[in-house]
Formats: sequence, C-alpha cells, structure tokens
Amino acid sequence: MLELEAAVERILSDIAPLGTEEVSLIQAANRYLSEPIVSSQNLPAFDNSAMDGYAVLAADVSTASLEAPVELRCVGETPAGQPPGPPLQSGECWRVFTGSPIPANADAVVMQEDVRIDSAKLGRVQVLDSARPWDNVRFRGEDIKSGHRLAEAGTKIHFGLLASFAAVGLNSLVVGRQPRLALLATGDELVEPGANLNVGQIYESNRTMLKAMSDEVGCQTKVFPIVRDDLDVTRNALATAFAKSDVVISSGGVSVGAHDHVKAAFESLGGRLEFWKIAIRPGKPFVYGRLGKAYFFGLPGNPVSAAVTFLLLVRPALIRFQGGAETGLRRIQGRLAKAIRNPGNRRHFVRAAVDSDGCIDPVGMQGSHVLSGLGQAAGIIDVPPGADWESGRQAEIVLFP
Repeated sequence: MLELEAAVERILSDIAPLGTEEVSLIQAANRYLSEPIVSSQNLPAFDNSAMDGYAVLAADVSTASLEAPVELRCVGETPAGQPPGPPLQSGECWRVFTGSPIPANADAVVMQEDVRIDSAKLGRVQVLDSARPWDNVRFRGEDIKSGHRLAEAGTKIHFGLLASFAAVGLNSLVVGRQPRLALLATGDELVEPGANLNVGQIYESNRTMLKAMSDEVGCQTKVFPIVRDDLDVTRNALATAFAKSDVVISSGGVSVGAHDHVKAAFESLGGRLEFWKIAIRPGKPFVYGRLGKAYFFGLPGNPVSAAVTFLLLVRPALIRFQGGAETGLRRIQGRLAKAIRNPGNRRHFVRAAVDSDGCIDPVGMQGSHVLSGLGQAAGIIDVPPGADWESGRQAEIVLFP
C-alpha cells in the first residue's frame, strides 16, 4: 500500500495543465489564472469624496463648532460621474457626493450632517464642526496603484479578486481549461433516487456528491448512468466515458470481490494501472491509471470512502489540470472535544465538526457507509496509526472546501 503523500506526489507529477482559454470576467469565478494580473489603472483614478457633503479648504473650518459655526459660500456641485469643479477660493465650498471628484485644491470634505442650511441665506452653508486636512477624502491610487500585481498565475479566482479586476477595467481573463470529467457508479444494488426500491437495493448517492465536489473546483462534469456488475457492461461504459473526457471517475467495483470488474475492464481497454491501494482509512481501495491521454480514478463505493479519496487524491489533480498553484485543503488547529483512538495500522481520517471556539468534535459513527456524520462534519482529522489521543489535546483538522 502506498502512503498518502507518495500517492498524491505520483499523481501530481504525472499531470500537466490542459491548456488555457480566454473567458469573460463574468464567467471567471472559481477558475484558475494562467498568467499574473497587473493593474494598468490607479484605484481610485482620482481624488474623491468618501461622503455626501461639502469640499472645503481645511484651514477655513479649523475652528468651526456648533457654538461658533463657520459660514461658507457654496459655489457649485459635482454629482458622482461628473468632472471636478474649479479650484476653491478661501471662504468657498463645493457640494459633493460619495465618489464625486473634489476640486483640485480642496483638502477636506465636511459631512452633510455637520452643516446647516439657512433657507434665508441662499448659497450659504454653515459648517458646525471642524475638519482636518484630508478628512473624508479618498486619494488617487490609495487602493491599487498602476503597475501593482493583483494576483499570480495559478490563483483561484474568487469574488474579491473579480471585484478588483472589474474595478481596474478588465473584462476578460486567461484561465486554465477545465477538465471534461465523466462520473460513473457501479453496482447491481444501486437504484436512481426517486425510483421504487426492492429489498436489497439502495439509492445511488455518490454521483450526486462527487458532481458537487467536482463543480467546486470547476470541472465540466457529465454524469453517466449506473453501471451494472458485468465485465462487458463495465468495459463498454468506461469506453464511452473515456471517448470524450479528460478524466473519468468511477465509484465502486475497485476491490477484490467476484463482482468488482472496474480494474479488469479498465485494463482490457488498454488502460495502464499506475497504483492501487492507499494506506488510509476509509479509502484503501483506490485506483489511479491512464488510458491514452485521459486519466482514471477508481474510487471505493462506500460514500465516505469516495468522499475522502476524492478530497485527498482526486481534487488536487483536478486543480493541477487547470494550472492551480494551491492544490491542498486548508488545515487548522484546535482542541479535541473527546478522546480518539486509532488502533489500526492505517491513518484514519475522522469526520469532525468545529465550533466557534475552535473545539474539534468527532461526529457520529465513523463507518465508511455512514453518511449522517459526513453531513454534520466541517472536515476530517488525520489520526496516525496507533494514536491514543486524550480529550483536550491539540489536533489538526483538514477542512472541507
């Protein structure tokens, strides 16, 4: 059996990015940048007001107060989106709004809440509070300067980056091509959700779960029909899936039972089996191989085993196909809410929740068929062989995406 890190390294070293494509900014969420992004603009592009109010010369209102207001002559206004007004003279102010450019020599903005308008004194504004130089002024380039590197190649594009890219005028990005991914599930006992169940049958849930997990990393995923436990049927299903896919993922049929046909069907198509069996629990039976230019991942049929092997072994590969730089999952430290033992000789990935105080709490039964704990969990604890961890000790949890 391969150790987990060795298996991941073998997979990642075998994979090259699938190429690039240009997409519109509105379609770029959760894609991976293929080139660094450098701003060609300053943000803001001009000095502007952070408030609705009045642009002033700070020296004019340095002594203003409610008891001794300073009266200024309002000589114009600039709504947001319009050019700035002319330079101010001492004793003048200029009406501005949030985002309005301010006159070239104005050095403060008084909030409209701090002024009083006397209807009997047309064009006059009484300032009721002092202002210091640059109060409520946003400076040209204070957020992003022209030439600033906004993101590196390999970065996953999230909503915050998209906002920055749009704000500096980008309307398209060069990103890694998404893998075309085929999802299959094998087993005579499996029935499509919503159909009638006979005794001995179960609803198939792995494809739904794995589709959501592959969507999270941006794959073009096609879900194939359930595959019966027959060598010829399995071979034909795999052949169809490989014909138009970069990656094929199956669940079930990868162990050593009499009805487990996936490995034999894959090899009969000319597939090269790179390795099988990983020293983890759940998820020991795991197949990785190649067929032509396409890649194959054979996951166990038990749903938790399928989820764990996808997260630890398949997800990094799907990110690497797209040129992603960070392929691992985030890990955090916390205190164990209860004791954990692992008397076995394989690492055990234990489903656990995390509370707001950073307390890590194993959830539910830990059998590889038990879905309820997976629904409650925030991640998995990596528990080494022979571990006997007491409640309250520090532990690390691998967080779900």
